[in-house]
Amino acid sequence: MCETNQETIPIKDAIGTILGHDITEVNTSTGFKGCRFRRGHVIREEDVPRFLELGKENIYVLRIEDDQMHEDDAAHVLAGAIAGANTHFVPEPREGKLTINASIAGLLKVNVEALECFNSVCAVMCATRHTNTVVQAGDALAGTRAIPLVVDREPVQEAAAIAREAGAIVSVTPFRQASVALVITGNEVYTGRIEDAFEPVIREKVSTMGSSVDLVIKSPDNEQAIVAAVRRARREGSDMIIMTGGMSVDPDDITPLAARAAGARIEAYGSAVLPGAMFMVGYFDDGVPVLGVPACGIHHPRTIFDLILPRVLTGETITNKDIARLGHGGMCLDCPECRYPVCPFGKGN
Repeated sequence: MCETNQETIPIKDAIGTILGHDITEVNTSTGFKGCRFRRGHVIREEDVPRFLELGKENIYVLRIEDDQMHEDDAAHVLAGAIAGANTHFVPEPREGKLTINASIAGLLKVNVEALECFNSVCAVMCATRHTNTVVQAGDALAGTRAIPLVVDREPVQEAAAIAREAGAIVSVTPFRQASVALVITGNEVYTGRIEDAFEPVIREKVSTMGSSVDLVIKSPDNEQAIVAAVRRARREGSDMIIMTGGMSVDPDDITPLAARAAGARIEAYGSAVLPGAMFMVGYFDDGVPVLGVPACGIHHPRTIFDLILPRVLTGETITNKDIARLGHGGMCLDCPECRYPVCPFGKGN
């Protein structure tokens, strides 16, 4: 149990007193919510009515002992330990809180285990966005503060030590600029009987993360032909190979077999995500990834491909265990208006 007792005085007797903490105003009629009086403000006689309107009939007289910290000072210590690579925070706390922001575009990584341990320490807190969220420079990633206005040093130092030992709690991993080869399989597309719908979808998703589709190969539903297409992509130095078509259980759908025959080690074929159950991920011996996108990638705005592509573009090696974990939160609600990533899809971990 963490308790901090401070002396209080009536606001009418506080004229000339230096305010020791921010005073927040919440005005439901105007929608304003923010700091009305900042820490360090010298209370004037004309301020008293506003304090009373805010429900502040008394204010704290701060008496901070050597083994205690003001909430603002504690926030600095906590944020400094939480903030990892490619993040930053403005050094001036607001209402005792500091917000950690992304310094670059990339993939947010949260050490969830360390975060839980951090938040198990009394008198401090840290709230983050979900790990593996795509973020832009300037985006808010996490907020931290001490709970009491004046907090004991010990829990602050304990929580900060947990974060430092973990190598920070939040960080942003940049996307690499990959040259992607797209292998489109299917007799109907290869012969021109139907127009391929995959290429524009894949190009758009890849380009938003700074990479590009530089090679497109169409192949019939023939294992030797698909193997030849993959090997051509390998010869031409593609950093990633994305395969579409032939990912279901039909006898003619042999894309995963062809990827394996071309030398890929298949980490997972099949996933606990809807849409995207027939997804494939594998790697060649030199680390080049190969992804197999099922037909749902054409029709659904977001699938497992959207959950895995950003992680692969940071250089992360996806394992079968990673795919299995996605089952929690892996069911898309197929909303009439897709608002991803502002939704639960892929947010179970």
